Amino acid sequence: ASLSLSHISHHIIIVMLVLAWKLEATNMGFFTKEEWLKGMTSLHCDCTERLQGKLDYMRSQLNDPALFKSIYRYAFDFARDKDQRSLDMDTAKSMLALLLGRTWPLFPVFNQFLEQSKYKVMNKDQWYNVLEFSRTVNTDLSNYDEDGAWPVMLDEFVEWHKARIAL
Repeated sequence: ASLSLSHISHHIIIVMLVLAWKLEATNMGFFTKEEWLKGMTSLHCDCTERLQGKLDYMRSQLNDPALFKSIYRYAFDFARDKDQRSLDMDTAKSMLALLLGRTWPLFPVFNQFLEQSKYKVMNKDQWYNVLEFSRTVNTDLSNYDEDGAWPVMLDEFVEWHKARIAL
């Protein structure tokens, strides 16, 4: 079976995110010399060949729920403009697609909701709760607790989605 270009680029981008997390990089788009040296030391890499040999290992980190949660939380601060406390919605949607797009069955619907919503940014509480929602709420929303402590954004998503299903 052949891999599509988008599938290949997804794997490259997600591994770069894991690498940035490993390096504890503070800014998207570049690594400081200190971040690079510290990260390469922790990965036991002293050449590009060794780093290439670690790509599968880095991708496998995403399969561990606790490590994935750490990477997911890291992605918020990594991707936001440092003078902003929230992620702009385009960046949030791109990062959610990267992190949850292939594993959360409701992601396409949630993305549609964000497309048509009034929200222009996503704050850290909303970001963290989207992951929790994706892990705990059934695809048919049958176990969604309307009295739970979910952010209003997720309450509105559930209401919006249920209204669409009812049509």
